[in-house]
Amino acid sequence: IGAYAIGADEGFIFVRNEYPKAVERLELAVEQARNYGLLGDDIMNSGFSFDVDIHKGGGAFVCGEETALMSAIEGKMPNPRPRPPYPTESGLWGKPTVINNVKSWANIPVIIKRGGKYLFEMGTKRSGGTKVFSLVGDVRRRGLIEVKLGTYLEEIVIDIGNANKEEIKAVQTGGPSGGFIPAKHLGIPLDYETLTELGSIMGSGGLVVSDKNSCMVDMARYFLDFTLSESCGQCTPCREGLERMLEILDRITQGRSEEGDIRLLRELSEYVKDASLCALGGTAPNPVLSTLDNFEEEYREHVEEKRCRSGVCDLSGGEDE
Repeated sequence: IGAYAIGADEGFIFVRNEYPKAVERLELAVEQARNYGLLGDDIMNSGFSFDVDIHKGGGAFVCGEETALMSAIEGKMPNPRPRPPYPTESGLWGKPTVINNVKSWANIPVIIKRGGKYLFEMGTKRSGGTKVFSLVGDVRRRGLIEVKLGTYLEEIVIDIGNANKEEIKAVQTGGPSGGFIPAKHLGIPLDYETLTELGSIMGSGGLVVSDKNSCMVDMARYFLDFTLSESCGQCTPCREGLERMLEILDRITQGRSEEGDIRLLRELSEYVKDASLCALGGTAPNPVLSTLDNFEEEYREHVEEKRCRSGVCDLSGGEDE
């Protein structure tokens, strides 16, 4: 439908190669669409031709950024590009390109069939429709769920995930680049604006529940280590800033912290967030900033008392292997 609206004759579905079951199902779905006459030449005798190619990416997290994704499809290194020009002006191979995630495209038939009002009545006034979440962590029931935007976080974690409310410490939303929301905010509605106000993101729909046995400093270090390893290294704020941030977190979690580390960590986080070229660097500091904002006392215990209340960090001063 999207291709017909803009006159495109070729489309791509980008999926990470590490998800073999997803690739298998997508390939089957595309083949079935061809067999039904919904893809290929002269679709349903309309004179319109369109086909879809499944591109299996090499696993770079940065390909979640749209211009890096397009570079990967072109066979180049998945490095984000400065904008403008935007993809609708110059995208794949310099041609105008419309790029959205699959969930967004999947809403189009519903809107055409039932109207936009039907879809947006499901959510809130500011965030309409539904959202798929991956609910994992310290919950008894884990898995993929689809709920209306605006559903209360407590309903998802307690009613659907069957977590012990008294044991919950925080919930991270939005994947590795998301922020940690403390348990006192379980009553919030899950919508884009509320999460942004709390220093997190909706992102890919990840929901990681952490109980009171979790060390929030260590959690911030864990996710920062991941995003640093996935940085393309193209821009200095992300390449150098994330590495310096990780060095500070390593010192703090190993009992080797220095005076001013907490202040420097916050300053670096803000700089990387504001100055990075793409959203990977722009959101990578979220786990650090949100834990500094909501769990600063744990940082201070690590630095000033050389104590990890959860017993997760070895503060003896040794180096990691």
